[in-house]
Amino acid sequence: MDFSFTEEQLAFREQVLTFARKEIAPRAQVHDLESRFDWESWKRLGEFGILGLHLPEEYGGSGADVVTTVMTGEALAEAGVDGGLMLSYGAHSFLCADTIFTHGTQDQKEKYIPKLASGQWVGCMGLTEPGAGSNVAGIKTRYEKRGDRYVLNGSKIFITNGPIADVAVISVTIPVSTVGRLGDRVVTVAGSPYFLPIRLSKRFFRLSRLPTLSGKFLNP
Repeated sequence: MDFSFTEEQLAFREQVLTFARKEIAPRAQVHDLESRFDWESWKRLGEFGILGLHLPEEYGGSGADVVTTVMTGEALAEAGVDGGLMLSYGAHSFLCADTIFTHGTQDQKEKYIPKLASGQWVGCMGLTEPGAGSNVAGIKTRYEKRGDRYVLNGSKIFITNGPIADVAVISVTIPVSTVGRLGDRVVTVAGSPYFLPIRLSKRFFRLSRLPTLSGKFLNP
């Protein structure tokens, strides 16, 4: 078995390095000092194809393999891209978009993934809770189905991208009557009047947004 990188992978890594050093890294320090999300860099990551790199082309991604995707992350870090922006990229592309691609319905994939892949929308995943941490078996946020919608009640904490997200994948407990499962996930639209982010202060990675989310979450 040959574990060598292909010429295409190595060439793409160099392209990412050149791009990130020129277009992204120069703004890292000022945005970190000001604890301000870098929307311009986010836009450029989307235009370059990084935010949807591993997602299928049919949903607006580039269809890259896992190795190329990992090499891209390494190249961004080597170029000096801020760690906070990298956290936002990871939460957006892998915790949110990839979860929808892997577990979502066809309608959800078509509705959410193209805008996440392009960077037009920002995604997050709500798992961690104040009383449970990231222990899925201990989360308390619950959902109730009302007609063609789900109503979620509970609180989440340390949710990267929470205050700026357009789409959230929220982990919830399932009805007691359902046997043999620990939990479930519901895709919901963030930014509704019931989606209340409370900003938390941070000492590191200040460019990424990390809030507490509480109240009711309504899925479309």
